[in-house]
Amino acid sequence: MIVYNENKGQFVQDVRMNVIATKILDRIREKGLNAGQDREFASWQNSMQFMRNIVDDSDIDDDVQIAIEYNIPQTSKRVDFIIVGSNDKGKDNIVIVELKQWTKAEVVDDDMHFCVRTYVANDKRIVCHPSYQAYSYSRFMVNYSQDIHDRGIHIVPCAYLHNYLREYRQALSNKIYEEWYTTAPFFIMDEVKQFSDFVKKFVTRKSANGDLLYLIDHGRIKPTKSLQDALATMVKGTPVFDLLDEQAVCFDMCIRTMLQCLKDRKKRTIIIQGGPGTGKSVLAVNLLMHFITCACNAAYVTKNSAPRQAFLSILTGNNAMKLAEIRQLFRSPFGMSQVPANSYDCLIVDEAHRLVQKMYGDWGGENQVKECINASLLTIFMLDEDQAVTTKDIGSIGEISKWCKVLGSSIIMREETKLVSQFRCNGSDAYIQFVDNLLQRGEETVPVPLSELNYDFRVFDDAAQMREALREKNGDNKARMVAGYCYDWNVKNGRGDIDILLPGGFQAKWNLENDKIWAINPKSFEEVGCIHTAQGLEFDYVGVLIGKDLTYDKATGRVVTNKSAISRDDKSSGIRGASDDDARRLILNTYKTLLTRGQKGCFVYCEDEGLREYLKGMINQ
Repeated sequence: MIVYNENKGQFVQDVRMNVIATKILDRIREKGLNAGQDREFASWQNSMQFMRNIVDDSDIDDDVQIAIEYNIPQTSKRVDFIIVGSNDKGKDNIVIVELKQWTKAEVVDDDMHFCVRTYVANDKRIVCHPSYQAYSYSRFMVNYSQDIHDRGIHIVPCAYLHNYLREYRQALSNKIYEEWYTTAPFFIMDEVKQFSDFVKKFVTRKSANGDLLYLIDHGRIKPTKSLQDALATMVKGTPVFDLLDEQAVCFDMCIRTMLQCLKDRKKRTIIIQGGPGTGKSVLAVNLLMHFITCACNAAYVTKNSAPRQAFLSILTGNNAMKLAEIRQLFRSPFGMSQVPANSYDCLIVDEAHRLVQKMYGDWGGENQVKECINASLLTIFMLDEDQAVTTKDIGSIGEISKWCKVLGSSIIMREETKLVSQFRCNGSDAYIQFVDNLLQRGEETVPVPLSELNYDFRVFDDAAQMREALREKNGDNKARMVAGYCYDWNVKNGRGDIDILLPGGFQAKWNLENDKIWAINPKSFEEVGCIHTAQGLEFDYVGVLIGKDLTYDKATGRVVTNKSAISRDDKSSGIRGASDDDARRLILNTYKTLLTRGQKGCFVYCEDEGLREYLKGMINQ
């Protein structure tokens, strides 16, 4: 999504007339984006004057295209400035510019290759190097736009720090950042001519191949690399995701902390918080691969076996020899009590909110949080307390802090360890708010115009129709059906051939216990995944069956939870025996988790007619 889209001549005129910031703000509001606060408005007024000085050049034709605030597909990140056209030889190029108001910056540490320290938002903070930021955005654009890829259009990243002082240039040009500024050069206050020459090397005239900005904004979008697909290259030790902003900051912090632990042999624990789709697993995989290639003894840990099995299958192509070689990189916390203290250099615990006291059969187990911290010199917990879905789930900040104190592990948890950017649900933070509104999770409701989110959310009156609509989206084997705890496990318990039977002729089985790769198995579309199978994974489209544990009371206008509707076959959640407050929290957590599995869309069927009508009303608000 492009906020501002004009030719160079109009852009120059808008800046001269001092209306550019107002135009950008108006268009941001039209598109329903969460932006345009006072600080950002002031930055547009300032930075656009400098960009006008660059493009207001007789060598650059007036019909060259300019875009401001381009929202990268399926993320909540925006590219500051884009110049689109062709060079003197007719080669199409897209120059993306990361703009900074900084006057100075400093190197954080020789081992933190992504980050610098500078004064932003009224404080001195660790942030991404601007060249890396521009480079990562360019890679996302290449990965997401099929048309750009197919046409061989060159995306040129760079950064312009128009207030940056010459005396501090050495910090940004430090050799540890060389791979970023070599690919995405940066220019500072007194390098106007150099920057101008750089731009004109790639763009001086309008493209002869049509409206490239339209191609960017409306062209075919290549799906986000899901964790399952991307892990196919992990065995080569190459990071397969480009880390953006706070992900890169967290990555650098974890690498630096690991080096400290290896040097002084003191235990440390990092808590990384993030809601659904904020890239916790992306970060975890990059960290695992980095640590393994650095000869550290590291492992990726989840209580839930579904993501581990899916990852292993993709990595190895189900080759048994390869599977045996790398299985130890993906492990359960089961049996961690038997691992001697500090046997691991690093354990990366994904979905840490799902840790429990002990799993059935783990007779030596006492507390999985304790055991992970004890077993590793550095323990990194990826955590979202709002995704706890059973009464046994104990992973929380409080529980981790308690055992860190007991085991002498220094705890690291601050602003830099929070992931907030949305990479699922088409990159929309607003969709997460929409789900919270639907479920009435918060005391305050923030209105969300769903029609403006470019996210396919539908409510069906018939579950069979929902399945057929989902089937049409399953061309790449990336659509799945999921459900909560309401339905019996008849097949598993030998009571019949069908688990879920709904009005209108809908019939389905739960995912089979022996299907360890349900998320990527082409044969599993007809089966319904449970919360334990789906949590930690993502799909292009998800179909959610909401049972009778969630209804709507028209008289009170409230979403109502009913713990007695939970299947008696459910042996894991503990919801039926929980207090009413705990049961409500866990049921709502379950459905929030399921409703946020889809990258491009979510289809919903509710057994309760009142809830269906309520959801339809929320869509139209």
